[in-house]
Amino acid sequence: MKRWIALFVLIALPLRAEVDITPVTSPSGLEAWLVEERSIPFVSLELIFEGGATLDSDDQAGAVNLMTALLGEGAGDMDAQGFAMRSEELATRLRFDAGRDTVSVSVRFLTENADEVIEHLRLALTEPRFDEDAIARVRAQILAQLRRDALEPNSIASREFARAAFGTHPYGRESNGTAETVAALDRDALVAAHAGAIARDRVFIGAAGDISPEDLGRLLDRLFDGIPDIGAPQVGRAEFLAEPGIEIRPFDGPQSVVAFGHAGIARDDPEFLTAFVVNEIFGGGRFGTRLMQSLRTERGLTYGIGAFLSSGNLGESYQGRLSTDNANVEQVIELLRGEWNRMAREGVTQEELERIQTYLTGAYPLRFDGNGSIASIMASMQYQGFDIDYVNIRNALIEDLTLEEVNSVARRLYDPEALFFVIVGQPVGVN
Repeated sequence: MKRWIALFVLIALPLRAEVDITPVTSPSGLEAWLVEERSIPFVSLELIFEGGATLDSDDQAGAVNLMTALLGEGAGDMDAQGFAMRSEELATRLRFDAGRDTVSVSVRFLTENADEVIEHLRLALTEPRFDEDAIARVRAQILAQLRRDALEPNSIASREFARAAFGTHPYGRESNGTAETVAALDRDALVAAHAGAIARDRVFIGAAGDISPEDLGRLLDRLFDGIPDIGAPQVGRAEFLAEPGIEIRPFDGPQSVVAFGHAGIARDDPEFLTAFVVNEIFGGGRFGTRLMQSLRTERGLTYGIGAFLSSGNLGESYQGRLSTDNANVEQVIELLRGEWNRMAREGVTQEELERIQTYLTGAYPLRFDGNGSIASIMASMQYQGFDIDYVNIRNALIEDLTLEEVNSVARRLYDPEALFFVIVGQPVGVN
């Protein structure tokens, strides 16, 4: 058995010119995307349940996160230790994660153990125990992390930016909750969070490995036996509310964290991919981007800087982060506004576009480095609304972008007059 586990970790799915995706519909109507790979007797399955922490009420913020962390802490007649031991016996790897918009479930297993693993996972999803001792232990871990985050400047900056950007919408609060709300969560709250978050009407399924479409459909129907058809209602969209300007959160230390940005672009916007390419040129977080070149390479003002499209299911923003000495903050803000303005007025060059096209199309196949990665991509593609052939045409879409198209989106995306800054530190000369 240990030999098979080692193979599972070390062997990746061979890269191919095209990824052959089979749409699967189970007998009960569950839909999934499957990439078959029969050379190794392993299967990876990824479930994404839409909703996540946005389903929490304000007074029970953190309930979905705590509930999800407890799914592997006992189910059916197995307590936490018994559940972990059974997972080891089956040589399976289970992971349960909660985020702002989703609850995700990942499982990897030997083909020969498929039926037993699916039953094991089904118990976790339909009959979690939520034992009081497990609740106390996992809650203590989350509270410890919240205490650390309360003292960590990057976390403070992200929290304050979200609050200013999205106000009272769930996007404006911490997905993990607060120390007060998490401490007050009881078992009833977790049972309610489970009933609202885990449901058939919001699941997206990806699979990869040694399994046929027919067997996958059968296993999915077994897995979802007992999972309710409908979960909690989804909340409405979030509008970007932060006004241009600067907010300072005093924090002792030699450096300041600067969070910056403005409204973004929706994930289902026809120009989203073009905006992604533009940002990779401007602030993708690597050496050679506009922001890294200007602020680190040329001036040494920061160790690293990145910007990103934060395009969630319910709202979007365009954000960036960096840390710099307190004495440099004023200069950094001036430079950021200047670089933002340059992108809006001049856009990118043909050389920059060709360089990023080469990088993005060359790096993309490396994401498909194993069954686990592929199953995750299959589920994520569905969740994000991509067509089934997207993985096979994505590079062509990037290669076909023209300089005119890219710079048109740059003019649309970058608004230097709208920039909002949150500074966590003791910035010199900034009011």
